[in-house]
Order: sequence, then C-alpha cells, then structure tokens
Amino acid sequence: MAKTFSVFWTNTAQNDLSAILEYIHHDSPQNARSILKSMKDQAQKLNTFPERGRIVPELREFGILIYRELIIDRWRVMYKIDADHVYVLSVIDSRQNAEDILFHRFIG
Repeated sequence: MAKTFSVFWTNTAQNDLSAILEYIHHDSPQNARSILKSMKDQAQKLNTFPERGRIVPELREFGILIYRELIIDRWRVMYKIDADHVYVLSVIDSRQNAEDILFHRFIG
C-alpha cells in the first residue's frame, strides 16, 4: 500500500495564490476560478506521489535539494516534503526572476 501524505498550504503560498487570482479576476473571473481549481487539484495530487515534481533548478545549482516544484500553466508551485507532509511554500509566475524570490524566501 502506498504511503499517503497530508498536503498543507503555507500562509505565504496562500497569499501568493490569492494575489494571482485577484489580478486575473479583474479580467476574467471564470479564468481565475479555473486556475484556482487546477492549482489546488494538482497540489493535492502530491499526497500520493510528492516526488513527481522536479527539484527547483535555481537551488539545485547550490546543492539545495529539499525544495521541489510543479509547473502549472505559467506558475511554479514550490513545496517541501517533510515526513508525512507536503508543504506548499510558494506560487510564483515563471516570468519573474525566481532566483531572487527563492533566496529571499527559502534561504534568507
């Protein structure tokens, strides 16, 4: 029987997602709802196979291998696996300078 993980969204990740959805909602409420559903559904699937996301490349270069990400449309959903839990840590637009954001949030 496969191990099941609990998936938790941190306040930072929830705030990131809220800001994204608020911005999109101005132009298309329907699109915002669709994106919310997609992100929540994909993140929840981490409960059965959390290693399916890739190690964050910007951090891998520095030997930091504990953070993973899912690419969902143009967003990067970053998370960490810890024992029986998956913590969604951040949601960023892939067009942003991810390296600065990641080092500030995860390292600094």
